Amino acid sequence: MQLEAIPGVGEKTARALRELEDPAAAVESGDVAAIARAPGVTEARAARVARGAIRRRHDDASRVLATDRAREVYRDAVGLLKRRTVTDYAEKRLETFYPSGSASRIAEAQAFVSAAIEREPDPAVLEALGGVEPLVDPPTVRVRDRCLATADAEAYARAESLVPELSVEIVDGVRDIAELARSYATVIVLDEEFAGMDVDGDVHVRPDALNDPARTVPERLLAFFSENRARLEAAAAVHDAADETALGDAAVDVDALRDALGRLDDDGTVVGDAELERLTAAVDDLDAAVSTAESVADDHLRDAIRERDVTIEGTDFLSLVEQGARVDSLLNRELADEYDTAIRRAREHLADALELDDAEVDLAERVFGGDPAFPVERDESAVSRLRTELAAGRDRRAARLKAELASDLAALREPVEEFVRTALELDVELAIARFAREFDCVMPTIRDPEVTATAADGRADDPRGFRIEGGRSPLLDVSFEAVEPIDYAVSGATLLSGVNSGGKTSTLDLVALVVVLAQMGMPVPADHAELHRFEELHYYAKSQGTLDAGAFEATLRDFGDLVDGADGRLVLVDELESITEPGASAKIIAGILEALDGQDATAVFVSHLAREIREAADFDVAVDGIEAAGLVDGELRVNRSPRKGHLARSTPELIVEKLADDRENAFYGELLEKF
Repeated sequence: MQLEAIPGVGEKTARALRELEDPAAAVESGDVAAIARAPGVTEARAARVARGAIRRRHDDASRVLATDRAREVYRDAVGLLKRRTVTDYAEKRLETFYPSGSASRIAEAQAFVSAAIEREPDPAVLEALGGVEPLVDPPTVRVRDRCLATADAEAYARAESLVPELSVEIVDGVRDIAELARSYATVIVLDEEFAGMDVDGDVHVRPDALNDPARTVPERLLAFFSENRARLEAAAAVHDAADETALGDAAVDVDALRDALGRLDDDGTVVGDAELERLTAAVDDLDAAVSTAESVADDHLRDAIRERDVTIEGTDFLSLVEQGARVDSLLNRELADEYDTAIRRAREHLADALELDDAEVDLAERVFGGDPAFPVERDESAVSRLRTELAAGRDRRAARLKAELASDLAALREPVEEFVRTALELDVELAIARFAREFDCVMPTIRDPEVTATAADGRADDPRGFRIEGGRSPLLDVSFEAVEPIDYAVSGATLLSGVNSGGKTSTLDLVALVVVLAQMGMPVPADHAELHRFEELHYYAKSQGTLDAGAFEATLRDFGDLVDGADGRLVLVDELESITEPGASAKIIAGILEALDGQDATAVFVSHLAREIREAADFDVAVDGIEAAGLVDGELRVNRSPRKGHLARSTPELIVEKLADDRENAFYGELLEKF
C-alpha cells in the first residue's frame, strides 16, 4: 500500500506508519489506536490518517463543508457525539466520521450506525468502559542472563535486528561457546553445525530461534501483557458487564486471560511458583544466612569452651583465642567433638534457612569445614559456588516458567488486540446510541441525485431538496425537551420570511445540522428526514453590520464563485441584506437566486426583504414564512414550522394590527393598509 497516496499523509508520517507491524491493515481498518502506536503519531493525527484512508477507499474527493459556518455546525455535531463517550479513543474515533458526498461512504457509515443505535447503553457497561484504553507497546526489555551465539555474520545482523532484548555474540568455535556458558545462564546457538557438541552449562542449538520469539525471548510477550494488565482487565470487566453479543466475535477466553495475568507480576516476572520463590529468596538471603550460620557455630564453641575443664581457666582460654592465639591444635585435642558439632549446626542452619535441596546441601556443606578455627571461618569460594548454583537454578527455573507462560499467552496475543479494540468500539457505538436516544433521532433517507422516484402516474415524486418532519435542534440554548418541533421541506431556491426572533436562524441551523449528520451516516434529531445527497453545504451566517467596500466586494466574489457550477449544492444564507443598503441587497439576492434557480441547487435565503426580492427577480421566487399568531401580553406567539408559499408578516405589522384592533383610531387602520 502506498501510504503517501492517503490524503494528508506526507513522507514523515508515512515513515512513522511503516514502523507498525502491519501498517496497511491498521490504516485500512480505521483503527485510531493502532495507527497511534506509530512513533510520533498522536491520536488526533491518527484520526486524520484514518479519515484520509476512508476517503481513499471510497475515492471520495468531496468537500461537503464549504464554508466556515458549515464547519462550525460539523464541529458542534461531533461535539454532541463526543460528550457521550467514555474513552478518549471513542472521542478520536468519532472524528473519522465526516459529511461525505460519496454514496458508498455514507452507506458504510450508516450500516455501522444502524447497528450502533440498537445498543442499549447499560450503566454497568459504561462504568466498566472507564478503565479501557488502547493497548501500548512496552519499552524494549534487556535480558542479561541469556545470549544468542552464531558464527555467521548475516545471522548476527538478523539476530540483532529481530531480538534486541538479547546480547548477540560472534563465536569461532566450541571453545567460545563454552566460555559464554560460564558467563550466561543460557546460551542459544543459532548455527546447526554446532549440534551435538559437549559443553558444560545450559546450551541449546536452535537454528529456528529467531522465528520463535515467544520461546527465545518470552520476556517480550510478558512485558506486553504486564504493561497492558489494567487495560486487559478493564476490557474483561466490560465483557462481564455487557451482554454476550456486545464484544462480538472477540475470541478471547476471559478466564484463561485472567489466569495468565494472575501468574504475571507488574515487572514482567512470573509469580506464584513456590520453587522459583525459594531459589530467589535463597540467592537474596545467602550472605545473611552464612553469617548467621557462623554465629551459630561460634556460639556453640563459646559455650563449650566456657564449660570445658582445661589447664587454663576457660575465660582466660577464651580471651587468648579471641586475641588471635593459635587454637587449631587445642581444638583438635580438646574440643574436636564440639567443633564438629558446631560445624554440623552451622551447615544445618544454612540448609534450613535457605530451604536447600539435597544437591544444594552438598554444596552448602563445603562452606564450613577445613582446619578448626575460632571464630569459625567460611570458605568464600564455596559460598561463591553455592551462589552461582542457586542463581543458575533460579534463572533456569524462571526461564522455563517464562517460556511456559509466554506459550500460554502467545495464543492470546492477537485476540486481545481485537478484544480491547472491540471494547473501545463499543464505546463509540454506545455514544451514538445515547445521542440517538437523548435527542429522539431517526435514521434519515438519503436519495441519490441521479435517481428520481416517480409516482404511479409517471410524474416526478421525488424533487431535489430536503424534507424534515418533527425536527428539533439540540444546539439551542434551552433544554431539548423545551424545543418546539419543526416541519420543513424545500426544493429549489426559496426565500424564508418571518418575524424577528421567530426562529428563522434556528431553522437554518436545524437544516444544516440534519444534513451534516445525515451525510456523516448518523441519525438525525427528527421524526422523519429525507434529503438528496448534497455535494457541498454552503452556509453563510448573518453578517454583523454593514460591510465596508472591500469586505462587500469580497463577499460578492464568494457568491460569484458559489453560483459558478452550483449543481448538487445546498445553500443556506441568513439575512444577506445586512451587508449593504436594503435596496441594493434585494437586487443582489434576487440575482443570486436567479443563478441558483437555473442550476441543480437547493437554497434557503432568510430575509426580511422577501417582497422586494420577489419583485426584483425575473422568476417566480418561492417564499415560505414563519407565521406569528400575534402578540399575547406583549409576547410573540409563533408557529415555528414555516408555511409553504406564505409571506410572513413582520413584527411591526403585527403591532400595528394589534393597535388597530384595540383602539378606535383611524390612523392605525390606515397605517395597517400600507403593509
